[in-house]
Parts: sequence; structure tokens; C-alpha cells
Amino acid sequence: MRLPDGVRAVAVLEAAKGILVLLAGFGLLSLIHHNAQQLAAQVLGHLHLNPANRYPRIFIDAAAALTEPRLKLLAIGAATYALVRFVEAYGLWRSRRWAEWFAAISRAIYIPFELYELRHHVGWLTVAALFLNVLVVALVARALLREDRSARKGAV
Repeated sequence: MRLPDGVRAVAVLEAAKGILVLLAGFGLLSLIHHNAQQLAAQVLGHLHLNPANRYPRIFIDAAAALTEPRLKLLAIGAATYALVRFVEAYGLWRSRRWAEWFAAISRAIYIPFELYELRHHVGWLTVAALFLNVLVVALVARALLREDRSARKGAV
């Protein structure tokens, strides 16, 4: 059976997310044996942000809390997440039914949280995330339903 273009696009999106998170994990590992707080202060200075303001201060405080064991744990988490995204992308690309179910469920889980966030704060990022997740769930659900219909026709 030919893979629907929408599902193929979801596979590419999942692979891209895996690559992005894997790169972030390598970036975290590169911070080991470096002063993350000093690096954060340099980034803020380069961006001409006042480190005494609220959000830059949060960034500096978060960098100060990055110990070597935490960095390693975050990098392991990033690698695990990336592996899951790569497996899902492979399964979707190869038109595996388990991957379609996994994609639909893993995206649908976020929808109630995004609706809750949208109820309390309407922002373009929240609307975009909700739209993207609903679109992915719809595309994958359509592919699953199409397979069910063709399987029933073949059984008759």
C-alpha cells in the first residue's frame, strides 16, 4: 500500500525533531567541565540583555544549577527522546501500523494541555502547537481508518 503524503510528512517532522533534540543533547554534553553560569552571562551580554531583569535572571539561575551529573542526565534524556522520535519516524516511513498508532496517541496526549493553556493564555505559539498536533492526529487517524476499510474489504 502506498504511504499517504501526510504520514510521510509526519515521519520527516519526527526525524527532524529527533535530530534537533540530539544536537541539543550534544550541546549539553559540551558544557561539561565548563562554567555554564559564566557562559549564560556571556550570551546575555552578547544579546545586550540586562542580567538583573526577570527572564535573564531565570536563565542565569538555571545555568548555575547545571551540575555535571545533571548535564549527563539531561543528555541521556535527550538521546532517549531522539531515539523514540527516530523509531517513530522509521515506522511511519515504512508504513508500520504500530507507528501510526504511536504517532496518533503521542500527539493526542498533548491536546488537552494545549486547550487548557489556550483557555488561560491565547498566544500564537499555543495556537500553532494545537493546530499542528490536531493536524498530525487527523492525518494519522485518516491513514489508520483507510487501512481498516481496505482490510475489511479484503476480508469480505
